[in-house]
Amino acid sequence: MANSAQATKRARQAAKARIHNASMRSAMRTTVKKVLAAIASGDKAASTAAFRVAQSSLDNMAGKGIIAKNKASRLKSRINARIKAMA
Repeated sequence: MANSAQATKRARQAAKARIHNASMRSAMRTTVKKVLAAIASGDKAASTAAFRVAQSSLDNMAGKGIIAKNKASRLKSRINARIKAMA
């Protein structure tokens, strides 16, 4: 429990940021799932287009510190390898 006005405000801000970050993380995961669904369907053009969106989303989240830069890089690399394997 916060014992000062400053600590109370920081707790409020942290709760607000946590909700926002969870929303952004969920949106990022959705973009990744769309790419994986396109890959599963076998449509290379759709998967490439979806990957472009997911790549931007991953870079954005890594830049904001919501996910680690290495995680973003690892996900992009694995997805890109799956797309290239479709050919």
